[in-house]
Amino acid sequence: MGFTKKHIFTNQINTIANYTKVIGHPARVAIIQHISENKDCNCNDLVKAIGLAQPTISQHLAEIRKTGLLNQKVKGKNLYYTINKGQLNECRRVVNDFFVKTQVNCSK
Repeated sequence: MGFTKKHIFTNQINTIANYTKVIGHPARVAIIQHISENKDCNCNDLVKAIGLAQPTISQHLAEIRKTGLLNQKVKGKNLYYTINKGQLNECRRVVNDFFVKTQVNCSK
């Protein structure tokens, strides 16, 4: 894995990049969409619904969790996921603000 230079960018730029990285992969979009439509999904539910291998789903879930977009709770030996609505709203706001400001700058 290559060395990143995230430290040279602002927190805002890194936050936007992290959110768009998560929604920039079709499997992650499918995972988020499935969890939003089906409360309390576990990894096995996602494997069946999306058709990717369990380790692949687990890796994508880890990337999504890094942004705080998922809540997880333990039931027995399984982890169940729901969407963190507060973080989802924050993600939407941050990404939308970026595009609105960019559009305004282009109009000048």
